[in-house]
Amino acid sequence: MSGPPERPLRDLRHLTPARVGLGRSGASLPTGALLEFTLDHARARDAVHAAFDVSSLVERLSSLGLETFEVGSRAGSRRDYLRRPDLGRILDQASQQLLAKAGHRPCELVVVVGDGLSPSAVHAHVIELLRRLPPRLAADGVAIGCAVVASGARVALGDEIGAILGARMVVMLIGERPGLSTPDSLGAYLTFGPKAGLTDADRNCVSNIHRAGLGYDEAASKIAWLVREGLARQITGVALKDQSGGAEPPRIAAAGHDKAGI
Repeated sequence: MSGPPERPLRDLRHLTPARVGLGRSGASLPTGALLEFTLDHARARDAVHAAFDVSSLVERLSSLGLETFEVGSRAGSRRDYLRRPDLGRILDQASQQLLAKAGHRPCELVVVVGDGLSPSAVHAHVIELLRRLPPRLAADGVAIGCAVVASGARVALGDEIGAILGARMVVMLIGERPGLSTPDSLGAYLTFGPKAGLTDADRNCVSNIHRAGLGYDEAASKIAWLVREGLARQITGVALKDQSGGAEPPRIAAAGHDKAGI
């Protein structure tokens, strides 16, 4: 009996970055497939430990016309951040005082940019995404009150930041856990009525913003729709379903190779 045809597997490899039809050499993977796996694993590890250039982000966000603050979590080092996720969900005392003294007026929306589990994703995608988001928000009469760059951040850190700044909603843009085909995936987490103690059930997520995933324009449109509807209905999370629609997500035109538990 003949084996399955080779063409369907070859065609499938062109449609997905997933590891399919790798073949085998005896009882093991072929050398090429093993080397590719090792390289992608190294890229994922490098993404987790990449430096987070806060000063550059603050400068670039300010150039977009956003009032920007710099804060940090209680995870004092990357080691602490990885070993103690709880510390990444709470602002350090200096940051709490900074935001409390900022005198920022209550606003509808605050954007928090956090390093998360892939600082590389933040540096690769946040600025281009934020070039496209404000015009879409403005069309719905929503303005970004300010931006906050947060080091050692987990998703829930945005809840405390939004609460201190008196924001009706917070959008946390954060590096997602690197995968073996996507070391630089960015996620956007939206929370209405941010406050300490909320869970992922209270948030909406726009995930997989990267070169082989969701493009900037499509991501900005989805985020803007969720912001508008979340503010209008005064809810986010499981009670708010993404019905933004739209065509096939455009790909980000960029060279190079190319999820949450954040």
